[in-house]
Parts: sequence; structure tokens; C-alpha cells
Amino acid sequence: MQAWQINDGTMALGSFDTPEPAPDQVRIRVRAVGINRADILQVKGMYPAPTGFDQRVPGLEYAGEVEAVGSKVTHRQVGDRVMGLIPSGAYAEYLVVHEDEPLTLPDNLDFATGATIPEAFLTAYRALFLDGGLQPGQWCLIRPASAGVGLAGTQLAAALGARPIGSSRNPANLRTAEGMGLVATVTEDDTLAEQLKSITGDGVAVIMDMVGPDWSQVLKGLRTEGTLSLVGVLGGAQTMMDLRPFLQRRLKITAMTMRSQTLDRRIAMAGLFNDRLAPLFAAERLRPLPMETFAFADALDAHRHMVEDDFSGKRVLVL
Repeated sequence: MQAWQINDGTMALGSFDTPEPAPDQVRIRVRAVGINRADILQVKGMYPAPTGFDQRVPGLEYAGEVEAVGSKVTHRQVGDRVMGLIPSGAYAEYLVVHEDEPLTLPDNLDFATGATIPEAFLTAYRALFLDGGLQPGQWCLIRPASAGVGLAGTQLAAALGARPIGSSRNPANLRTAEGMGLVATVTEDDTLAEQLKSITGDGVAVIMDMVGPDWSQVLKGLRTEGTLSLVGVLGGAQTMMDLRPFLQRRLKITAMTMRSQTLDRRIAMAGLFNDRLAPLFAAERLRPLPMETFAFADALDAHRHMVEDDFSGKRVLVL
């Protein structure tokens, strides 16, 4: 099979043996691959795959069809349309995963569209609702609401009865999110906390933060007993802060990355998607993200597009 292989800070197409499924695994013929910033960082040597996974082939997000099943597989069959999120290895024509790990691709979505869904929607759902505890009627801040996870979080909050506010340093970048359910927008500047309190009265219940590390304004915009759910560090990986507000207002901070989850956790998240989120896609209460597509052979161009273009959506490789 063909797969993209990392080599000295770049990557090139190479030939690999087609993987054989273990007894409890399925082999998936990959039809589309979702591009994520983690892929670019992995190629540069800045974000290696978790221990135990192939470091040579990047890629977290795929859509395709089951081509072969292991001898003990009971829940999947050849021809099933699936999508998923894995720790590494999606930039390939084939991959193998545990039979319970893939998400079911809704019948009304094609493969390229399916490749825009797992990383963004699973990350946002966990950050806002599982870790953040967001409830219907509550306010949340999506920071920023311009990229894939932010767009997914905006939709999820609106579809499940919460009230999402979107932030960006450039308000023009929020136009796509405004069409997906944002109730209000704020600008990332020294008045952020004042803006949030003007909208909500006492601050937001949950902040899904992909930016970090300057929380001087962010924490002031969080209401008493609110939660900051950290899922990215686009603005930098280190910060200094006053811990007293956490004590005085009983604030919480939680952090996670979907990539480093154990197999059991990945299977559990797949079950949650199939049970809770897939019906929302079927009912069109959730919509796939805007996308730009590239041929599989043009993965380097797709990476350049992510780095250089301010497109608000997902980049997808089509096989």
C-alpha cells in the first residue's frame, strides 16, 4: 500500500505492507483523510505519536469502508461505512483498528465529509459537555470559534441547548461560526472579560480554550464555579498566573488531548458518538464542517494551505 512517511522534517509517499487485522480488528480501506495541526507538528518532530504507535506515518482522522474483518469480529462486516480518530497512521491507503473503535458514517454523508467530523466533534463534545459539564441554558465561550474544533463546539452547544459565544482576534474570522449558532461574539483584547460579563451578566459557565496561555482576561470572564477546558495551546505552551481566583471563586481547569486516550477510552467515545451525536447529524441538527479537498498525492499542498490560508473549516485528502 501507499502511505506518507515522515523523513527529516518533511514527508514523502512510500510503499508499506498492507496491514492484516488481528482477530478483534477490522481493516479499513481509507477513502478520505482529515488534516489536523497535529499532523504538521508530528512531521516537524514536535508532536510524536503515543508510545506503541507507528511514528513514521502521520494522520489522526479518516473515513472509509471495512474491507476485511478478523476471526473474532462480531459487530462489523465488510462494506460498513465508517470514520474515526486514531493516534497515528491515517495517511495511508489501509489501516487496522479494533472493531468497536470506528464511528458509523451516516448514510447521508460521503467519505470526504465524514473525514471532517471525528476529531472536531469528539474533541468539542468531550471538552464542553463531558469535562466541562455544560448544561442547557448556560453560556460558554468558544476560544476561538474560527477553526474546526471551534465550529464543531459552536454547533454542539447550540444544538444541545447552551448559548455559545465565539471569540477571535479578527471578528471577520467568525462569520462561518455565526451561521452555525453563535449567540454573540467577542474580540480577544484587554476588554474580553468586560465583553463577556456584558453579554452574560456574571460570566460564562464553560470556556473551551484552544489558545492559552494568557488567561488574565479569560479567567475574569469565567463565572463562579466555572470550568476552563483546555484543548490546545496555539498561543504558546507556558504561562504564569495568579492561583487565588481558583480558590476564591472555586474555578476548575481541565485539560485533555484526544490523541493520547487509551483504546478503552477511544471505544467509549465512539459509542457516545454513535449514540448521542450521529442522530443529530441524521436529523441535520449538526452539519459537517466546510472543507477544502486535495488529492492524496497532494498532502504537502494541504499542509501548506493549513499553515498559510485563513480558511475556516477542514482540509481533506481524498483517495
